[in-house]
Amino acid sequence: MKKFFEEFKTFISKGNVLDMAVGVIVGGAFGAITSSLVANVITPLLAWIFGTPNTDALNITLRAATETEEALVLGLGTFVGAIINFLVIALVLFSVIKAFNKARELAEKAAKKEEEAKEEAPAEDPKPTTEELLASILDEIKKK
Repeated sequence: MKKFFEEFKTFISKGNVLDMAVGVIVGGAFGAITSSLVANVITPLLAWIFGTPNTDALNITLRAATETEEALVLGLGTFVGAIINFLVIALVLFSVIKAFNKARELAEKAAKKEEEAKEEAPAEDPKPTTEELLASILDEIKKK
């Protein structure tokens, strides 16, 4: 049992797991933002376009409510909202991934240019140390 908890501790303390946890939390918050965008901005615009106060007009009643049964409604308005929510999230993810790939591509090009510049540059003679300079001056003085 102790080994199990040690393995779990090792697993949980890895950077990838922590990064994933942060991603899930940020993703949840982003989901709330896109849901609000769809519910409070896009859906009212669609309702205005269709001339109704809300998207309930897009719903189709298959069976009216009775005293013993609830109404059977095909919720197209809710479905349209979910589709719009998905498209907004997909567009943002596409944009983020595209920007990330472009940044990585630019970084790789810069690293490649730097590597090529190092290979093409002639090797410089190393500068002598202070002790080596003093020793050579002393040798020159002794020669004279």
